[in-house]
Amino acid sequence: MDETAFRQRLSGMIERPCTFGKAVLARCVACSRSERIQIAEREVVSCRDAASLSRCTSLHERLRHNFSFALRKTSEHAVLSHAQEMRIQCGGLKGLHQVLYDDCEVEDVDALLASILMRWGDLADLPYSEVVHAAALCYKGRHG
Repeated sequence: MDETAFRQRLSGMIERPCTFGKAVLARCVACSRSERIQIAEREVVSCRDAASLSRCTSLHERLRHNFSFALRKTSEHAVLSHAQEMRIQCGGLKGLHQVLYDDCEVEDVDALLASILMRWGDLADLPYSEVVHAAALCYKGRHG
């Protein structure tokens, strides 16, 4: 299946693609709201809950913005490599978990977001500089 056909089939089958799908597929985090789906010998991740997806998308946008300096990107809208996106997804979520629980292992992204919102009330109020620092400790990527 060529890439265009795959993308068309994917958009028709996946109502809510998981914002942190790369991290879930890499098994650096888990989520109770995620669902793995096989399409044309590939695996993708969807989200079972629209509200959870919305929270994750908002968090991802904030992580991307706050990681831009660490990734040496002058624009938060710049195209990211796979490794940079993994640093945002895996590193960002693990860093959040470290800041909140003093532990890097994310067993449920949805539960982590619920805990974050209970503690800080709003995603804008998270200590992102601490998260970026913790991410560097918690996630090394393939070459670290």
